Amino acid sequence: MKIRTTLKAVLPIVVVLLLSFSQRQQPLAKAQQIPLEDFFKNPEKTNFQISPDGNYISYLAPYQNRLNIFVQKIGVDKAVRVTSDLKRDIRNYFWKANKIMYLQDAGGNENFQLFAVNADGTKPMEITQAGYRTELIDDLSSDDQHVVIQTNKRNAEVFDPYKIDLATGKATMLYENPGNITGWMVDHEGKLRVALVTDGVNSSILYRNSETDKFKTSITTDFKETVAPQFFTSDNKYVYAISSLNHDKNELVIFDLEQGKELKTVYANPDYDVEFASYSRKRNKLVAVGYTSWKSELVAMDDEAKKILDDLKSKVGEKNIGVMSISKNEDKIIFYVGADRFNKFYFYDVKNGKLDLLANTRPWLKEEHLAEMKPIKYTSRDGLTINGYLTLPVGVEPKNLPVIINPHGGPWARDEWRLNPEVQFLANRGYAVLQMNFRGSTGYGKEFWTKSFRQWGRTMQNDVSDGVAWLIKEGIADKSRVAIYGGSYGGYTTLAGITLTPDLYACAVDYVGVANMFTFMKTIPPYWEPYRKMFYEMVGDPKADSLMLAEVSPVLHADKIKAPLFIAQGANDPRVNKNESDQMVEALRKRGIEVEYMVKDNEGHGFSNQENKMDFYRTMEKFFAKHLKPEVGKN
Repeated sequence: MKIRTTLKAVLPIVVVLLLSFSQRQQPLAKAQQIPLEDFFKNPEKTNFQISPDGNYISYLAPYQNRLNIFVQKIGVDKAVRVTSDLKRDIRNYFWKANKIMYLQDAGGNENFQLFAVNADGTKPMEITQAGYRTELIDDLSSDDQHVVIQTNKRNAEVFDPYKIDLATGKATMLYENPGNITGWMVDHEGKLRVALVTDGVNSSILYRNSETDKFKTSITTDFKETVAPQFFTSDNKYVYAISSLNHDKNELVIFDLEQGKELKTVYANPDYDVEFASYSRKRNKLVAVGYTSWKSELVAMDDEAKKILDDLKSKVGEKNIGVMSISKNEDKIIFYVGADRFNKFYFYDVKNGKLDLLANTRPWLKEEHLAEMKPIKYTSRDGLTINGYLTLPVGVEPKNLPVIINPHGGPWARDEWRLNPEVQFLANRGYAVLQMNFRGSTGYGKEFWTKSFRQWGRTMQNDVSDGVAWLIKEGIADKSRVAIYGGSYGGYTTLAGITLTPDLYACAVDYVGVANMFTFMKTIPPYWEPYRKMFYEMVGDPKADSLMLAEVSPVLHADKIKAPLFIAQGANDPRVNKNESDQMVEALRKRGIEVEYMVKDNEGHGFSNQENKMDFYRTMEKFFAKHLKPEVGKN
């Protein structure tokens, strides 16, 4: 669940598929069943980074079934493991001079703690303490001794910024949060110059010209308008910001903090939101922007960046491309290159243009054995274009298939074209998988996003149901063998699907999903508290909108459920409290409805530990096989 961050007998209007699934050009090759473990065991190597001096690479790799950090000198075969966490995978880390910094929580509680260790594995150090949440504000790449972080140690609901001396561990508070600041930004000299403020509905950007000045308000907007500073211009006078002021799509603009207005648009796409921008510390200039169409798009913004990107594309093709890490001298780059059937990392030497493969994250998954993930479109019953992806099992004619409807979490997020192990697993077991970016999904502009407000279980749910109707109309889905599975908001959609449209689904899997809109609102994490009013605007106010929220709270309609249900939940989930799943299980068991319930005591909002993931998907596999009866590999 991220902060942005009834089926009627109406079939969607005519839809255009980007690729025809009804025609066969050649005989279908039968699918090869791949072991479940191959999809869900940890990657062989992933998340590569390069040291600032360009002499070392680092990556995550399994150590006793947990992802840990390894460091390897360029040109040397042997790597050194520098962490030994046996409780939980390490996911987020970065280089700081000759140190590795990483964030780790306990059992999925999302109270991330900051650690450091030398690049040779010596002198491990706790930078912040357990029991509260730490987030990075800026790594201060030009300052080898300090980083700027924020923590909610003083008050669980708000974050104060601190400058950390890595030699001593000393933390110096840069500003005491008065209670309404939700974000901070430093300039290119590491000075705290920008603060983001909210009253829950209206948002303001505060700024100051120096750290001795008082913060002043630059601009105030309601939360529907985006003005998100990314970094300062080279002279530290203006900021580059992602903005939707007076336009539907998020654009990259230069924003004058003093005057509180956009000066000019730097980059805009007519169809999609700009999502990020990249800045060259060495050359002090904007170098790239990114957005997502049906795949990730990276756009070079200067000649040098364009030369590198064009050279890379000539060697790897039009794939998802991202810059994972770059040396301080910017002469060595680690690129991520991905598609629907692989994820790879490459080392690029800018001086000679040499490109070397560092790793295929899952080399045991052969591309020819995996299913293609095709971008599709269909039209909702009220005329919206809904984009999505359809993954069909290999070697099976796309007619009357068992189908898994897989709505994404968020809900203000989106599905993307990429290697998705669980989608590939389901396709390999003979299921077609439909993922849809229903209204409210990000990347398609402000109007599409705001159409989701107060629409949980209503038009958002209709978009999902209309996807089912489209698959049936196209002849792809066997209407008696359609299941729904999702996590977080996708879990809510799953439960709403089997309560609001009980005849649509043959079975369902709810993964850490919301069951009761009222209890969910009461148990949100304390650091979401500043956004509560905004959340009420977007989802519904438990008092003012109580009738509506009661209508769309699945647990209050458990008596309508006909489909068998499997529920999985992390006991430490700070976003969707375990009580959400407990309520639904209790309500169904009282009525004698079949429900399987899996709780993992060392997990939070989604399972991280490998053995827990294996258990979950193994149970899911048996559950779907029992109720959907797929016929893998038969034409």
